[in-house]
Amino acid sequence: MPTVLVTGAGGQLGCELRQTAPTGWRFAGYDRADLDVTRADMVAAVLERERPSLVVHSAAYTAVDAAESEPDRAAEVNARGAANVAEAARRLGARLIHLSTDFVFDGAQGFPYLPSDPTNPLGVYGRTKLAGEREVERVSAGRALILRTAWVYSTRGHNFVRTMLRLMGERESVGVVSDQIGTPTWARGLAEAIWAAAVRPQIGGLHHWTDAGVASWYDVAIAIQEEALALGLLPRAVPVHPLRTVDVPTPAPRPRYSVLDKTATWAALDLQPHHWRVNLRAMLRGLAHE
Repeated sequence: MPTVLVTGAGGQLGCELRQTAPTGWRFAGYDRADLDVTRADMVAAVLERERPSLVVHSAAYTAVDAAESEPDRAAEVNARGAANVAEAARRLGARLIHLSTDFVFDGAQGFPYLPSDPTNPLGVYGRTKLAGEREVERVSAGRALILRTAWVYSTRGHNFVRTMLRLMGERESVGVVSDQIGTPTWARGLAEAIWAAAVRPQIGGLHHWTDAGVASWYDVAIAIQEEALALGLLPRAVPVHPLRTVDVPTPAPRPRYSVLDKTATWAALDLQPHHWRVNLRAMLRGLAHE
């Protein structure tokens, strides 16, 4: 039975990968407490012990704003950590699927980004994730699958959907940025895409995956409230006010438009994702039944 080793297994994606693992795979999940990806010796020892045929590297420093004041730590995890995992996988002959982000783009283009489009990250998080991509490409000689995604959420962890549910339950109104455009991605759908890629070893290089559709954060917040009210997750509706990015200063700049073009990936995986609102409804339905 082949083994898949997942780094960051305690995170949103790692948990969904475990829950959706198809029969025929042995799942070896390692979270931050079990595997420090910045330590090359530890990474090598873990992979040597598990002998995986596939490694899914989802561990990352993802605190976008905190990265601005911790650039060395972000680089150590996102760039050096990626290189360590890629090197250990290469030595074993294991295939690598590496997760990256829409933050490698600056958002100035105004139409969906192809995997081949020029990158220009605005902040430390995006720069260190791009550095990680390049390390993976270098070590694997382009054979690894680098999968960029965006706006990931799930029923667990820290994410926009859960934050909105909490704020809408606590406050008399909420304000949400309306001039940052992208696509929400349910971690369950992303996990299913990764499993589809797992059985297609010919797929490598840069690819994009998110749910279908386009939205602003404000659009997503409105949808969250509507769906949550219908499911009884919120006791009442509250006003949701659109805000401009300039009125909500953050330590890290965000791309104003980071929609990813997924058409090549959809074709390669023979998989058509659901629209983001369909997946949001499914996620909230699951949350309502927990």
